[in-house]
Amino acid sequence: MNPDLTRLQPYPFERLRQLFSGVTPPPGMAPINLSIGEPKHPTPQFIKDALARSLEGLSAYPATLGSLELRTAIADWLGRRFGATVDPATQVLPVLGTREALFALAQTVIDRSRAARVIAPNPFYQIYEGATLLAGAAPLYLPTAEATGFRMDFGAVGASDWNDVQLVYVCSPGNPTGHVMSLEEWRTLFDLSERHGFVIAADECYSEVYFDEARPPLGALQAAVELGRGVERLVVFGSLSKRSNVPGLRSGYVAGDAALIKNFLLYRTYHGNAMSGPVQAASLAAWRDEAHVIENRRLYAHKFEYATPRIAAVLPTRKPDAAFYLWARTPLDDAVFSRRLYAATHVTVLPGSFLARERDGFNPGRGHIRIALVASVAEAEEAVARIVEFTTTLQDRHVARTSH
Repeated sequence: MNPDLTRLQPYPFERLRQLFSGVTPPPGMAPINLSIGEPKHPTPQFIKDALARSLEGLSAYPATLGSLELRTAIADWLGRRFGATVDPATQVLPVLGTREALFALAQTVIDRSRAARVIAPNPFYQIYEGATLLAGAAPLYLPTAEATGFRMDFGAVGASDWNDVQLVYVCSPGNPTGHVMSLEEWRTLFDLSERHGFVIAADECYSEVYFDEARPPLGALQAAVELGRGVERLVVFGSLSKRSNVPGLRSGYVAGDAALIKNFLLYRTYHGNAMSGPVQAASLAAWRDEAHVIENRRLYAHKFEYATPRIAAVLPTRKPDAAFYLWARTPLDDAVFSRRLYAATHVTVLPGSFLARERDGFNPGRGHIRIALVASVAEAEEAVARIVEFTTTLQDRHVARTSH
């Protein structure tokens, strides 16, 4: 067996299952799951129709490179959204969602013949860690805490560590904080990549969930354009899952440095991940339409306008820059809070400590919960009401105990 498998930690949702073991929520309360970032808004009918019309494509093996038509549609969308000129022939690959691609990239770029470090935010999407460990590299976590505006502090990395860094994962808008990297943050990271030669993997799967149509989040390709830079050592990952409410379609893209894309395609040719013809057809329809994405944002904006002030009245939190998570502080241990909340209300949230790793005695996720506002409007509002009532009761009991 691969010995690196023993270095993997249980996935957050496996830990959550164990946390809830033996707990029986009130039978009269319908379950509401706000723990996982799985969109629950309806899949647009035109996407389903495009998929159905193309089922004859199942009779042929798909090419790993994908169709030029799909790659052109993605490149055109990147141009409209980020103002970036991307060559569909050499700088775009369709992938089966960002998860598998984020993992596979590390297997492509890590040079095992020398010391290898991979930088990731902390808290983080656990795929970054698994990809790092199974590529034979060592993770280096940078806390993204409220005290630093949820930014990755690249200045905290020592010169000797930078010499070993081969890959940096960034997530903007961030999971779980919703922080969007500024142009100055991108400038710093690009300068460091130029100096030390590492690859930047920009996870932008939440880029299309934001709250002001006039102010879409800055992306990595857009930052490169605005800074007058090329895309050397930069690859960007995007997905239809959140944008178009098709998490089961498993459709996304990788775009950026042509040399990296060429090697990534070589890896994927052997790895075997090729997008089927029907999924390509449905993806093509989705990337060409923006009306359904605007409606999707309207629903999220409504939920955040409702939920943020109500949750903030009992649990310190703020509206994120983008994405669909509230990152809230808890009055007691985050795992204990989550377990008690589930037991009392049948609402599932994710303990923040499950998303982070301890470094220098500090776990930046501890004392927080991640609330994914992915349910329908009615379910989200009901969940918020239950969370508020539970937390108010919890605080009232604490006050009663301390006053005696």
